Amino acid sequence: MGLLLPFFTMCSQKAAHTALSFELTEKPAIYFKSFVDCNMAEVWVGDTFRIFPGKYGEDPLWGYSNELKYASGKNAEEVFNKKYEAFKEPSMPLNVKPTDEGLHGAVWFETVYQDKKDASGKTLYALYHNENYPNTFPFNSKTGKGYIDKNWPQGLTGAKTPAAVCRIGIMKSTNGGYSWENKGIVLEDNQERMILKPHNNSVTFAGGVGDPSAVASGEYLYIFYGEYGFPGTYDPKLYSAEKEQAGQCISMARIKLTDLDNPTGKAKRYDGKGFQASYDGIGYPIQTIQIAKQNGGGPTSDSTSKYYWGPSVSWNYHLQAWVMLMAKAEGPSWKGSSIYISFNNNLVLDESNSQQWTSPALLLTKPGHTIWYPSLQPIGDTNATKLKYTSLQMGEQARLFYKDQTDTAVYISEYAIRFKK
Repeated sequence: MGLLLPFFTMCSQKAAHTALSFELTEKPAIYFKSFVDCNMAEVWVGDTFRIFPGKYGEDPLWGYSNELKYASGKNAEEVFNKKYEAFKEPSMPLNVKPTDEGLHGAVWFETVYQDKKDASGKTLYALYHNENYPNTFPFNSKTGKGYIDKNWPQGLTGAKTPAAVCRIGIMKSTNGGYSWENKGIVLEDNQERMILKPHNNSVTFAGGVGDPSAVASGEYLYIFYGEYGFPGTYDPKLYSAEKEQAGQCISMARIKLTDLDNPTGKAKRYDGKGFQASYDGIGYPIQTIQIAKQNGGGPTSDSTSKYYWGPSVSWNYHLQAWVMLMAKAEGPSWKGSSIYISFNNNLVLDESNSQQWTSPALLLTKPGHTIWYPSLQPIGDTNATKLKYTSLQMGEQARLFYKDQTDTAVYISEYAIRFKK
């Protein structure tokens, strides 16, 4: 197969200069045979590789879903080639009534953190993307949580349907992922930050935080996510597109690993100086990953804006660097045909170096296609099974997966990537 794209970049912010490069090569396609609409959450439980694709719960636009499943095998290549019938449903917490405390809306598992204190490997924390609407989570004046159905922007399934609001939560399993308990919301934007009509014409979200990826470093779980809310109280009379954009794009928060059992209110967002903003406060995006206005960048509520979204972050042992993949929205409903890559070569993330990402470089473009949820998977590396690589840590070689929304909306790998330094 022919070489598709060589690329060279330099990680140079404050840390030691490290020249990095990669090669992307066409390979026979791997078609994933179960539903995927997010990052791929996966883990090794002992000598078993296990993944958790799909969606679970109530959704007034698309209907109730039981497509969040798991599959297991001896390595990533075996599991990613499993037939649909091999995927099983875990036991999940039930949705509660709209006005009750508990799990509202649908969830997608995006990342699994494995508790290192449990030698069996069975204690897992799943970071999930959660979507709600004013009718699944109506506003409660006592708590300040929930949403008000007034001037609400359009949703994905037609002019009369509502846009969702995304949040990020955590579930826990103590049996390797066969059953899960909801531990609560870890990041969210409240009603006052929703971007409403007439300004929100994106046909994406009304606001919120979502599509996360997370990695453990030191004593924290670092969460990468897309920010869709207004960085302040949205007032249609005082609205500023420039102010909206300044607070959006891929952002970061962190939570202590010891707080994962009781996470609500414990996470802190990066605010431009450190991780000091509250879990539902105003954060500050990674500056090198924002797209400048002169290059087409703009607020996420504008259907013509360009912005990066859907991060997938992993540690690369070969490069000794963090690698972030992301999609690029270039039209309404996240239309975009390209995948980008960024690097951070600080081994242990902290208050400042966690923001030191290289400007995104083009990894792949497929004109005429809509590409979502890029990730690297430990397939093709001869050491992947022995070293128990996952989408969160890998070596010199991997397979590039993404969801191609064109026509049949498949989750597919058509390329291998080799990293060089």
